[in-house]
Amino acid sequence: MGTYIIIAVLVVIVIFAARSGMKHMKGEGGCCGGSADEIVVEKKELQGRKIDEKIVHIEGMMCDNCRKHVEKQFNKMDGVVADVDWKKGIAVLSLEREVSDNEIRQALAWSDYKITSIEPGKA
Repeated sequence: MGTYIIIAVLVVIVIFAARSGMKHMKGEGGCCGGSADEIVVEKKELQGRKIDEKIVHIEGMMCDNCRKHVEKQFNKMDGVVADVDWKKGIAVLSLEREVSDNEIRQALAWSDYKITSIEPGKA
């Protein structure tokens, strides 16, 4: 009898783990420290004229929470507005001043996200 109870408990645990894993892989569940609703990214707009655009390719983003972390870090930079797409693994940076690739890399140096390349945008 005790064996059946243990097996039933294990089956329930496996079912919940599988459901949670599926949500995570779809980017719907929280990863990277919690629910995506917890991080608030204020909408930032350029104060001046857009002079350039750069596309930053980033590895390691797995959910909307990751997107918000990356966007928040880029938006802390003066003269930069970021639009991040975690599914494509890119951030499009609109620039109102010259920003070096090194400065862009430094914005994420603290994190587990890896910038693989930076290319000019369509500005």
